[in-house]
Amino acid sequence: MYNNKVLVNIYIVSLSKNFEVFVPVNEKVGNIVKLLGVLIDSISELNNVIMNIDSGACYNNNDIVRNTDIRNDTKLLLL
Repeated sequence: MYNNKVLVNIYIVSLSKNFEVFVPVNEKVGNIVKLLGVLIDSISELNNVIMNIDSGACYNNNDIVRNTDIRNDTKLLLL
């Protein structure tokens, strides 16, 4: 349905909570962290890393979501 977004499940360690969010596929991973930081005040965007729970892949802030293995229903961990 959405070719420009993927629905992912993000577990935020600092909050011990899961969130399901639509992530734009043309954005950099670092921009996604910033967007999450705007929504959730307790996230410090300085040293956060997004990791794929299933594959164990850690993403560089400059990676574009489309060029990663992030797809619909991917489970991510925000450290």
